[in-house]
Amino acid sequence: MNTEELNALGYPVLKPKTPVPSDIEVSQSIVRDVGLLPITEVGKQLGLNDDEIIPWGIAKAKIPLTARTNRLDVEDGNYVVVTGINPTPLGEGKSTTTIGLAQALSAIRGKKTVACIRQPSQGPTFGIKGGAAGGGYAQVVPMEEFNLHLTGDIHAVTAANNLLAAAIETRLFHEASQSDEALFKRLTSKPFSAVQKRRLRKLGIDENKAPEEFTVEEKRRFARLDMDPPTITWQRVLDTCDRHLRTVEVGLGAQETVKSGFERVQHSRRTGFDITVASEVMAVLALSTDLHDMREKLGSMVVAYNKQGEPVTADDLGCGGAMTVLMKDAIMPTLMQTVERSPVFVHAGPFANIAVGNSSIIADAIALKVVGPDGFCVTEAGFGADIGMEKFFNIKCRASGLKPKCAVIVATVRALKMHGGGPPVAAGQPLSIEYQQENVELVEKGTSNLIRHIENAKKYGVNVVVAVNQFKTDTLAEIEAIRTNALQAGAFAAVVSNHWAEGGKGAAALAEAVEQACADSQTENFRLLYESNKSIQEKIEIICKEMYRADGVDYSPTAQAQIEQYEKSGFGHLPICIAKTQYSFSCDASAKGAPTGFRVPVREVRSCVGAGFLYPICGDIMTIPGLSTRPGFMDVDISESGEVVGLF
Repeated sequence: MNTEELNALGYPVLKPKTPVPSDIEVSQSIVRDVGLLPITEVGKQLGLNDDEIIPWGIAKAKIPLTARTNRLDVEDGNYVVVTGINPTPLGEGKSTTTIGLAQALSAIRGKKTVACIRQPSQGPTFGIKGGAAGGGYAQVVPMEEFNLHLTGDIHAVTAANNLLAAAIETRLFHEASQSDEALFKRLTSKPFSAVQKRRLRKLGIDENKAPEEFTVEEKRRFARLDMDPPTITWQRVLDTCDRHLRTVEVGLGAQETVKSGFERVQHSRRTGFDITVASEVMAVLALSTDLHDMREKLGSMVVAYNKQGEPVTADDLGCGGAMTVLMKDAIMPTLMQTVERSPVFVHAGPFANIAVGNSSIIADAIALKVVGPDGFCVTEAGFGADIGMEKFFNIKCRASGLKPKCAVIVATVRALKMHGGGPPVAAGQPLSIEYQQENVELVEKGTSNLIRHIENAKKYGVNVVVAVNQFKTDTLAEIEAIRTNALQAGAFAAVVSNHWAEGGKGAAALAEAVEQACADSQTENFRLLYESNKSIQEKIEIICKEMYRADGVDYSPTAQAQIEQYEKSGFGHLPICIAKTQYSFSCDASAKGAPTGFRVPVREVRSCVGAGFLYPICGDIMTIPGLSTRPGFMDVDISESGEVVGLF
């Protein structure tokens, strides 16, 4: 008779090893020694029907959007966002805490739960940061599949983005080398397509009109986009950290020439590459509510302005429909499982700086329906709460209409010591002695950072639970200092969590606190920081003053001109997505703790009109990282048995 102890999900209890092996060793031992659940069985935990689970190999499945529409009459579950203090470059374990909390709620406390996290970019995975599956005994498995190609969503984003980039260059070339009549004749060589009819309606031209009935002026307006090259903002993307592609010149081939007077000249221009997760297509994926909404958002993306100062969109270029087709599978979240067989939705991976840094609205919306009113959707917001949480509330929740009940703020003794005046922390460098020995004074000083995040979160009307992500060098006195200060600042609860070493069992107290915080919370208390009808500058200043505690905002002449252009073009109603350093409340990464007496410099303001936000650039923000001298890919290889080694 089998007497093996079972967890609340009905599966064998996790048996962590001490010391904890590397992340990839934990993942592979689970797969090899314990065995993955069939992915359909993971879906059945959530009550998904057979036609709501589309297997994608052994360890993954796509979840169609009907999983939500089939349950519209089901009350949403408890919506919990996991965020954190301003981190060290090593990270403070938000993903690990998200997974550990979900495991505790489901495998330990028996609550129907889904964790929702972003798909990681292969750039950081092969760079210095590593993967984003969580870690230790609180991670998604198999971590190799999670951190690499997954179900190809990032590749789909790359393909859609670069199709639009090719369309821009091609249109510039053809308009430079053809007359209005020739352009029109070629564009109307077939019956008007659906996307061409969209353009006709935009121009106020009867879409049922035969091409031969067009006036000369109508032909010109339809055929010639007349893009002003200096205003083109759309760039190519790839999912690799390749700094040498930040600025490139295209159109240097022998065939890329146009006639100018009596000679032919090269039709070239300078442009650049971004990393795929920085693409607006990825932001659209994260903020779409369904397939048709994604189609409208993709078509509405503004790529340039014409010489009359009017916006040119992806639909003007005829690309919106084709891009949607490339993204039709990517819109479905991917179902995976944790080391304790808890369900996870992996979906979208927008940059946390120039985009929202959150997983998708669709994943969260499906999760809230499948877990039901007594269950939990635990979703992660990237970077510190001043960036990820603020964007989660003011952009993601504004777009979705979903109302969270609880914000979990992850803090570590290590990061708070840094904020209290400890030595710099750098990836790849040994930690200073201050981080390895007890120093309650540094922790006390550093809690100023945590306190400000708690105060900020409470402005949205949600209960705040502080999770102290425990490291082996932390002492009871240091942890108690964090708990005391957090509770005095108004946190609903502050608990220590050791999920990295113990799995869900180590986060049981955190899960209980989150349950109580949600039970105590009323969704009608949730509120946004600003109204969308305020001016662009008003919204920027509200965020800077309320969230960062800046004295004010300074705009460059370029930023002021861009703001005027956006207001003129009818984009002033869009919410704001500020791009700044994640290491400080200010724009100075070295300003630790809770700085005051600073101003926020806005260098420029860019737009993601299709995705639905404007993003002011505050400081130097790289949209394609570089590689270090000793990048992570040097450790990645295949073993004699065919297993992946070296991922972390």
